[in-house]
Amino acid sequence: MKPTLLVLAAGMGSRYGGVKQIDSVGQNGECLLDFAAYDALKAGFGKVIYIIRKDIEKDFRERLFDRVARNMDAEYVFQSHESLLTEEQIKLSAARTKPWGTAHAVLCAEKQIHEPFAVINSDDYYGRSAFETLGRHLAALNNDSTEHAMVGYVLDKTMSRNGSVSRGVCTVKDGRLESIVENLKIYFEGDKVISEIDDKKIQLTGKETVSMNLFGFSPKAFEQFNEYWENFIKENVTAEKKEALLPVVAGDIIRTGRGSLKVYTSEESWFGMTYPEDREVVKSEIAKKITSGYYPEKLWEK
Repeated sequence: MKPTLLVLAAGMGSRYGGVKQIDSVGQNGECLLDFAAYDALKAGFGKVIYIIRKDIEKDFRERLFDRVARNMDAEYVFQSHESLLTEEQIKLSAARTKPWGTAHAVLCAEKQIHEPFAVINSDDYYGRSAFETLGRHLAALNNDSTEHAMVGYVLDKTMSRNGSVSRGVCTVKDGRLESIVENLKIYFEGDKVISEIDDKKIQLTGKETVSMNLFGFSPKAFEQFNEYWENFIKENVTAEKKEALLPVVAGDIIRTGRGSLKVYTSEESWFGMTYPEDREVVKSEIAKKITSGYYPEKLWEK
């Protein structure tokens, strides 16, 4: 059974200042997501599903989707702040303008997923080896398996010199995830790696294993996603900025004993589109990979 790739592409891009999901970084107008789809296809994934906002649909199709869909099985679904809410919850959350976060995004695609699946962000570069590793794990699962997985990265290889990043800092024991704590503000202070939690500065080593939202689940995980979402929305329905986060669900799966997450580690150096200044870095890194033969000059045949 070929796994599916689920791409979280409904973010607002507030720090980037635009729709970074479909910003051109390749030599022929390709977006960062073109390279993710290409790598996933080469790694044995059978389908890609994008989660987007309705307001970017036209540009999304023109700049990315129609091209990818000519080369592999692809579809997209919408996420809005009204998705999955009751009429009463919609009224109570009327002041909210942004989607509810990454865990909510995954649930928006539940009806389209019928096989083990991987989840990625739309603005991060993961590397083909990560897709190959996770793809092999997922291809061996059945739909009721509780043996989920993630690919972790070394913290100091996933940071931007242009500002802070959000990372799930992981505790790993015997190759499995023991806990994950979302750190919403990690940044360089000179050569030091600093995390701010509740206005307190904590120095990290930079060698911690962190989540970049590259998770792999069987459909069984949707039970935990739905339970988490129901509890989250009851407590936060009037919140304008609170988000339901994917790493929290991963942590809940472990904490409740309903499953495990095998941790694979990638030594890839991250690059991504968090800040406007990052775009030139991404273009340069992609160009290097094309020059080395890692990617062809023309990514897609059609």
